Amino acid sequence: MTENLIGNSYLNVVNMVNEEELISFTQQLLRINSVYDPKKEGCNEERVAYFVADYLKKMGLDVYIDEVVPGRPNVIAILQGAEEGKTLLFEGHTDVVTAGDLDEWNYPPFDGVIDNGNIYGRGACDTKGNLAAAIFAVKAIINSGQKFFGKILLCIPVDEEGMMLGIKDFIKKGWADEVDAAVICEPQENNICITQKGAMRIILRVEGKMAHGAMPLAGINPNWGMAKVICELEKLQQKEINRLGKHPYLGYPSITPTILMAPSKGEAQINVIPKECYTTLDIRTVPEQNHEILKKEIQEIIDRLAEENKDFKASMEVIEERPWTETPKEEHVVQAISNAYTILTGKEPIYNGVPGATDGTFLNCLKGIPIVTTGAGDRLIPHQADEYVEIKELVETTKIYALTALLYLNDEEDI
Repeated sequence: MTENLIGNSYLNVVNMVNEEELISFTQQLLRINSVYDPKKEGCNEERVAYFVADYLKKMGLDVYIDEVVPGRPNVIAILQGAEEGKTLLFEGHTDVVTAGDLDEWNYPPFDGVIDNGNIYGRGACDTKGNLAAAIFAVKAIINSGQKFFGKILLCIPVDEEGMMLGIKDFIKKGWADEVDAAVICEPQENNICITQKGAMRIILRVEGKMAHGAMPLAGINPNWGMAKVICELEKLQQKEINRLGKHPYLGYPSITPTILMAPSKGEAQINVIPKECYTTLDIRTVPEQNHEILKKEIQEIIDRLAEENKDFKASMEVIEERPWTETPKEEHVVQAISNAYTILTGKEPIYNGVPGATDGTFLNCLKGIPIVTTGAGDRLIPHQADEYVEIKELVETTKIYALTALLYLNDEEDI
């Protein structure tokens, strides 16, 4: 980075990123277990949310703790600029997924161990490291005294790894009403992700009749029916792949049966035909796919099989739907973050897409807010044992966030 690429005042902001404090803060976040477990009291995001809120208050931001459901609060913080202007949102969630089998970890998942230039722990890259980056980007702007217009809004919600209750509540209560653009702080190796897959979660049930396994004609085996449904879904998936091809950033669309249970309740037994077969579908969509048409095509599969066999009875229930998103490269927030990346690294930005949904899905589809997703962390590491974030990349992310805010809010089109 050189001074002829960026003004001295902006350069000062970037240099105000305190690497030691950033690393220490990230470690502290990792040491607070924020895995949500509804079966255990106190196993939620509350402790880490209050820890973050206290830190932001000390930084001088206007901070709001907004409970979504008991014990699960969103944190919202605002840094107001010198004059009125646009609002830029940075979003990073407080919840993390389970650590799973602890024997699979070489580093304790909630210790925040540093080794070989990496910070290890559950949530290191997804996304407590990037949450820390957003906070320390704002802190660098404050400490520099750099003037900017408008305001920076930090949205730190709960439940991103679940049903995304936190961001839905944030939107419902009006916090996003005046947001002009959003940076979603997720592990993308600092790629500039301008699109993301949509998602549909569907439950399929095929009804049968219990009977002895030795006398199958006395019952109705739902497994045969479900097998036919799954085979037809595979054909539908291939049809969509053939129709759309491979998306340059997102790859192929998919229809994935995940859970398969028979019976759906009670204990299974090898010599008993179950009453019902239960399957869940994790459907991931790409631009040009229409969710309503997909749902109709799945229902048509069920209806066709029912016409072919009077004993076939099945139902479909859509339990969650998240549309795909797409932000043009010409959008101001994309230009700001792309310029920030180039200024700081001397390289052209790498544009990409997010293979899964993020909280940004709802900011875009419910409020029409242009979103861009980027952050530190290997895209393949989230939810694995020995999750980590590279310190060097995390520092780079923090500087990218800080510079993005200034370029966007101060309407810097070119450097």
